[in-house]
Amino acid sequence: MEMMHIKHEAEERHVLTVTVDNEAGILAKIAGLFTARGYNIDSLTVADITENHAVSRITIVTHGPPSQIDQIHAQLERLVPVHKVVDLTEAGPFVQRELALIKVAGAGEKRVEALRIADVFRAKPVDTTTESFIFELTGAPDKIDTFVAIMRELGLVEVGRTGVVGMIRGTKEA
Repeated sequence: MEMMHIKHEAEERHVLTVTVDNEAGILAKIAGLFTARGYNIDSLTVADITENHAVSRITIVTHGPPSQIDQIHAQLERLVPVHKVVDLTEAGPFVQRELALIKVAGAGEKRVEALRIADVFRAKPVDTTTESFIFELTGAPDKIDTFVAIMRELGLVEVGRTGVVGMIRGTKEA
């Protein structure tokens, strides 16, 4: 009996920007597209990008094999209010950033250590009580992940993250 060899594509993380008409229901359409096909959204951010509030930019971080990413790209382009879909991961060098608020509680040495590490990561204390801090941190998702992991050992209470936004480096527009 001959064994069939099934080729599995490696999963890749992709950052997609989607320029859309700023109209009611577009976010639900996009989320529905992902849900209906069983695709995962790791991060999603939306912001109005024009002075007259007519156009928004949606940044979606997702992962999957290349064929699935291609399908997502094609499906997004078919949605009526979508102007443009750009896969920043494929477009070349790009900058990605995220904002996080991280609440840490502790006393004594743990409190001192939390402040010291926050300084190394350039996390800014935006709220301080005698028992806790809330730090504001911006950076690449990996930087935030690392900071959160370290704070877990020092009294992490809560984390709030905005999701990723990204842009192609240089003068080219996405």
